[in-house]
Formats: sequence, structure tokens, C-alpha cells
Amino acid sequence: MTPVQKLAGLVVLILALMASAAGVTWQVQEWRTGKMLAEQAGLHQGELAGVSAAAAKQVSEEQGRRLALEKTLATSDQQHTRELSDAQRNQTLLRDRLATADVRLSVLLDATDSASSCNVPSTPGAVGVVHGAQRAQLNPAHAQRIIAITDAGDQGLIALRACQAYIRKSQ
Repeated sequence: MTPVQKLAGLVVLILALMASAAGVTWQVQEWRTGKMLAEQAGLHQGELAGVSAAAAKQVSEEQGRRLALEKTLATSDQQHTRELSDAQRNQTLLRDRLATADVRLSVLLDATDSASSCNVPSTPGAVGVVHGAQRAQLNPAHAQRIIAITDAGDQGLIALRACQAYIRKSQ
């Protein structure tokens, strides 16, 4: 074996050792990187689980608030409907009493007004007529229109009270 062959064999041996060292280093580095990536994936999975739990809790709380609001609105709506039906029933009864002449609407006359020449005496009764004051009875058709107007006003007041109650509860 010549010195050149020995040198060439030595160079080949050194290159083989360097290649195997690089391969081993590469493999060790790959193992380390894989381990770090697995740890990071585990941490990430834990963070995702925490975020998911927080989101689920928030959704649950929002659903609870929504259900409470729906219950409050349903109760308020029932109360509003009850008040409205009571007012309508009272208006209907009054309208029926006016139609059958069971009740007559009248107005107080100004005793000091010289233009008022109507001398209809008042009659005491259960509807709270003032004794001794002069009154004039209204035409039943006019009385019906007045009742219809007050009916619309009553419904508006009931709706206003329902809105105010809703605003008070939501504050």
C-alpha cells in the first residue's frame, strides 16, 4: 500500500466518521426537537382546554341570563295582558250600562255662568253625584264616544306602565 492510498483511505475514513457523526447529531437534534414540539403541543392543548372551559362557562351564564330575561318578560306580558283585559272588561261593562240607561254620564254646570240655562237637578246615587249642584246629562251617543276615547287612553296608560316597569327592571 502506497502512502497515497493510505492517505486516501484515511481521508475516506475521516469523511465516513464525519458523516456518521453528522447523522448521529442530526438524529439527536431531531429527537430533541420532537420532544420540544410534543411539550409545546401538550401546553397548547392545555391552553385550548382552559379557553374552551371559559367559553362554555360564559355561554352557560349568557343562557341563564337570557332565560331569566325571558321569564321576566313573560311575567310582565301576562301582567300587562291581565291589566288590559280588566280595563277592557270594565269599559265594556260601563258601555253596556250606558246603553241600557242604567248609568247616565252627566257634567257639572257652572252655577255662576249666566249663559247656562239648563236647570237639570242632580239626583243622588251610587255613582257619586254631588248633592245640590246642577248637572246636564249627555246624549248616550256622545257618552259612548267619550267612553271609547277614555278606553283608548286607558289602554295607552296600561302600555306606558308596562314599558316603565320593564325599564325599571332592566336597570
